[in-house]
Amino acid sequence: MHRIMILSVIGVLLLVSGIPAQPPVNCPEWTPVPVPASWEKSGGGILDNYDGVACYRCFVRVPERWQGETLYLELGRIDDSDTAFFNGTEIGHTESAGLAARFEVPIRSYPIPPKTVRFGEVNLIALRVQDDGGSGGIVRHPARLTCRKGRIALEGKWQLRTGDDPAWAGRFAQPEVDTFFGVAGEGFGQTVDHEPLESTALLTLTGDIASELVAGVDRFLLRKTEESLAQRERHWRRDRSSPQTYAESVRPNRQRLAHIVGLRDTRTPFDAPQLVATTDRDALVGSAAGYRIYSIRWPAFGGVIGEGLLLEPDGKPIACVVAIPDADVTPESLVGLAEGVAAESQYARRLAENGCRVVVPVLVDRQLQKRRGVQLPNREYLYRSAYELGRHIIGYEIQKVLAVVDWYERDSGESNCPVGLFGWGEGGLLALYAGALDERIDAVLCSGYFDSRQDLWQEPMDRNVFGLLDQFGDAEIASLIAPRSLIVEASKGPEVVVPPGLGCAPGRIATPKVEAVRAEVTRANGLAAPAASDTQVRLVESEGGTGPAGCDEAITSFLHALAPASRPAQSGPAPKPQGEPIDATARQLRQIAQLDRHNQELLAESPYVRAEFMKKLDVSSMAAFEKTIEPYRDFFRDEVVGRFPDQILPANARTRKTYDTEKWLGYEVVMDVWPDVIAYGILLVPKDIKPNERRPVVVCQHGLEGRPEKVVYRGLRAYHGFGARLADEGFVVFAPQNLYVFGDRFRTLQRKANPLGKTLFSVIVPQHQQITDWLASLPFVDGTRIAFYGISYGGKTAMRVPPLVANYCASVCSADFNDWVWKNASSRSNYSYVGTLEYEIFEFDLGSNFNYSEMAALICPRPFMVERGHFDGVSSDERVAYEFAKVRHLYQAQLGIGDRCEIEWFPGPHEIHLVGTLEFLRRHLKWPPR
Repeated sequence: MHRIMILSVIGVLLLVSGIPAQPPVNCPEWTPVPVPASWEKSGGGILDNYDGVACYRCFVRVPERWQGETLYLELGRIDDSDTAFFNGTEIGHTESAGLAARFEVPIRSYPIPPKTVRFGEVNLIALRVQDDGGSGGIVRHPARLTCRKGRIALEGKWQLRTGDDPAWAGRFAQPEVDTFFGVAGEGFGQTVDHEPLESTALLTLTGDIASELVAGVDRFLLRKTEESLAQRERHWRRDRSSPQTYAESVRPNRQRLAHIVGLRDTRTPFDAPQLVATTDRDALVGSAAGYRIYSIRWPAFGGVIGEGLLLEPDGKPIACVVAIPDADVTPESLVGLAEGVAAESQYARRLAENGCRVVVPVLVDRQLQKRRGVQLPNREYLYRSAYELGRHIIGYEIQKVLAVVDWYERDSGESNCPVGLFGWGEGGLLALYAGALDERIDAVLCSGYFDSRQDLWQEPMDRNVFGLLDQFGDAEIASLIAPRSLIVEASKGPEVVVPPGLGCAPGRIATPKVEAVRAEVTRANGLAAPAASDTQVRLVESEGGTGPAGCDEAITSFLHALAPASRPAQSGPAPKPQGEPIDATARQLRQIAQLDRHNQELLAESPYVRAEFMKKLDVSSMAAFEKTIEPYRDFFRDEVVGRFPDQILPANARTRKTYDTEKWLGYEVVMDVWPDVIAYGILLVPKDIKPNERRPVVVCQHGLEGRPEKVVYRGLRAYHGFGARLADEGFVVFAPQNLYVFGDRFRTLQRKANPLGKTLFSVIVPQHQQITDWLASLPFVDGTRIAFYGISYGGKTAMRVPPLVANYCASVCSADFNDWVWKNASSRSNYSYVGTLEYEIFEFDLGSNFNYSEMAALICPRPFMVERGHFDGVSSDERVAYEFAKVRHLYQAQLGIGDRCEIEWFPGPHEIHLVGTLEFLRRHLKWPPR
């Protein structure tokens, strides 16, 4: 017989030293308040906007049978700082993690020594909480008291009073205890002894299992990143017998690189760049001995115009060069017309002094700009929309460079003037990539960039290239330049830090270590030899790898690669400016606006691109549909979500009982998926299951920053305890822990996965495969009746996991379904993710293949439902209806199974409704009302 006891939690008091006490405000007496929840009314609490000190307390009776056990007070995120007390004794303290890391902190787990506990009696838990601004309180799950033998639930109504009095940590009267238990709530204080589910081992893992899950996936992805280096060769079929056969053999790799950097738009033909002049300013902006400098612009693609400077030599040019600066360097600085670059690193003018025609393009800079609620570097801002639409800021800027190369080729005619690219920092990246992609380029100099890219996930977000490390590092890209000339200059690179907490992706750029540069150059030379044995990648070290870019040896090597007979001249004085300075700020804004506009034009065109992609889907019959949908499922699995080839391990399920209610038992479950990767969740088993009876299962998925407890606890407004309520109805329920928890900790998992051609769902899908396989093996589960029901980020899961996990017989998407590509790529709509902190949300090239209606087609012919609150901030009703109409058309009009597809509209916000969805689940899981 399972025993249930009501705990008297006397109080946990969270204290912060050194913070002046405040007099009671708003709530001077002990008043019931929900835990977990913000103490403000806006978050489910009882106070108006309140910042400062407040104290919580609750009472709990600890079973006498736990005598001698060390207890642990486990609490979710507390905003902001806390000190905890048990029977007046301090047991733990946590300082504020700060705004940037507020979601990254695992649960508090404060040990309570046995000598502090009154076993078999009432105990007081008290917390003194300091809120420094915004919402405050015990705001996240869990809330529990645990030990090796069992746990006590602490979710419910605690007591709160504002102000500060140390005596509150240990003082109380018996009438206060009686009052507390009168309103604490039905589930508060429930005591459950840890026992395993039949035929499973006892789960003994302690601490924050969700944190361990995320940490394990992090280790897994780092290991996969390390392994990628040795596995790249499987993509290459190099024929080194001659330079010609080599170039042809690597053509598929060149095409793949072009695809992942978004090099897709047709460049605009033009005769020559335009000189940029006005009635007030001439196009000639500077001059020096041997060359003149002009302000120019040129068509690139679509409505996008390249801008920059042209350095035109007085005589016939010995070579035509694109000198590409770093993103934060203006063309004027690189040619000596403005401050910002030391004279010895003004490689654009040094090349002009040696008789080269030089174009210096403007790059989009990294300046932070406020975009709705976040600070975004300009490059990341443009990256976000472009990435979703199969483009990239890298590809866009390569296009501008190659448009200049197009002009060089046309203008040189039969003279075949050699073409070179010279870049530093971001310019080094662009020079390397452009040289690899375009065989017309004769020589490339890459300075301050070339490195191992194994830590790509730590660089700024605009350098994130989906699938890069699966096939390429810098050495592999360099091997695409062979047998043409590549000079790598190890020099001091740009130093960039994008800190966390701004809403954009954290990232950094540092000078490559010379040892790493040497190793990567050696690797590059090994890849291309012997086809290019006479033109090996040449390494130049500027002052041991930390000197200025454009050292004499680098300039000389580059010029000799382009014009072997050339004799480098000494650098002369800086050019003299002519007329008023160019308005670089206005020019930068034009570049951003044009690329933004191009992204939005691609977004408007994307429905037609997806229609073309889906045109091979045959809906003439159900049999034809089921046959022709499979190639799309494979594409979704391999090219969109990403699939690891690793075999799933035996589940080895470990369980422990954590809930015991009138109608059902609850168990924590942990099972293995891959080395370091576990699946974790809570299983709810109705008590009235008869011998040999097999019940349907609903897998209930939490949202962003959620935990399995959220779908079980009945006191949360968005969730409304829908997992517990479904268990009340007789369904078996499983609430998994998905990866999207702990803020930047999970978002950097996406950063680590993307360069491998993978995503968060590359791990989540196998986790759900393991979960559903294990559920189907349970003697009380009907494995043919397992449905998925997810809210918010769980709704995103409802669109991505059931298409790839056949064990799911139906899917319900709550508080998420919408015009997904538009939501990710629109820079105009306030519903869009372009201006939010979810920097991990963007999926490469999704706009070309799968919006939500196309994902729903992968669920079809299984039942599919959308749950939509009219006031849900996910999107507007009309956008939701627009996308759902396409799903309805497939099910009803084309396949004649309209009874399997529905939407429920209700007058509510971002929340579970569980009215129409309950009927949907009953009908399709064949489970009548109780």
